[in-house]
Amino acid sequence: MQHTLFITGAAGYVGAMLCEQFAKRDDVARIIALDKEEQPAELRNNEKITWITATTNDTSAWGGVVAEMAPDIVIHTAWQIREMYGHKKRQWELNVEGSDALFDFALSAPSVQKLIYFSTASIYGADPSNTFEHHFTEDEPLRENEYLYGIEKRVVEEHLEEKVAARAATRVPQVFIVRPAAITGPRGRFGRMRFGLQSALSGRLKGSFIYSIIAKLVSRVPATPGWCRQFIHEDDVNDIIELLAFSDLAGSYEVFNIVPPGPPVLAPDMARAVGKRTLNVPPWLIRIAFFFFWHATRGKVPTARGGWKFYSYPIVMDGSKLTRQYGYVYQHSSHDAFTKTDGRYAHCAAAPVSDESTSNG
Repeated sequence: MQHTLFITGAAGYVGAMLCEQFAKRDDVARIIALDKEEQPAELRNNEKITWITATTNDTSAWGGVVAEMAPDIVIHTAWQIREMYGHKKRQWELNVEGSDALFDFALSAPSVQKLIYFSTASIYGADPSNTFEHHFTEDEPLRENEYLYGIEKRVVEEHLEEKVAARAATRVPQVFIVRPAAITGPRGRFGRMRFGLQSALSGRLKGSFIYSIIAKLVSRVPATPGWCRQFIHEDDVNDIIELLAFSDLAGSYEVFNIVPPGPPVLAPDMARAVGKRTLNVPPWLIRIAFFFFWHATRGKVPTARGGWKFYSYPIVMDGSKLTRQYGYVYQHSSHDAFTKTDGRYAHCAAAPVSDESTSNG
């Protein structure tokens, strides 16, 4: 069977990677790539890719065109991740209303057989009651109610479930929701430089006065007692989505945490990886620092309301359901994903590029 894919957020980290890798498959005839940003250089001159510059909530720009091309697989990665300072309504339109529009299309288009949506670990909520020992599973409540990124992701998941339930009497595509740990690897760490935890702590942020201040403040790695991170390698993300998209799998509506087995990355691990020592700090100090940088830089430093909790309290997920149900074996541990340069994009570690803006299709 020759597949036509519709991938949103195609200029972003994950979306562009999926476009690039899936275009290599002999059974992929066309990829419809949607993003509000221009087509990235690595996807230009690819004859399989049809590029649409638009946001997901602007259905007048893409709805008819995409329907005519009749995609059978829809992968929704588009998201305005960084909170837009002073523009929450616009962000809601892009993320929530845009996702609603995308889901309405995918659930009603006769050609669509599979819908895959990227959610996040953040929806479980970073709470003082969380522990390193408790591993969140897919059937636990979605609790985030302060951090806008987590709130919007939670609401969109809820909307998708409601939309599928409302169409119970009609044909709907197979739906997969993935809740990834922090996605990383040589492409993410070196090939698409962003303001994030790894780039800030490693000192790779360049080009502005505020970044130089941050570099001095993180000369040691600030760590609260509850700080930890789980990482998933970008190759594992690609291969999991490939499994879900192209394999004949049982199930009609499935949710998966995608995170490798094994221990999370703790503060001392993070410090060693960037050649620094830790500095123990209380959560209240992180909260003050986040508040200051958010307003002092008008959101240029992405420390939005509620974000401090994710640097103070752990969210540790259990990603074993995917292995039990579909037999997927993770290639890279959380620690290796963060520290090593193995994988399809190992070449990015030798030739890093300069910058990446947050994408939303």
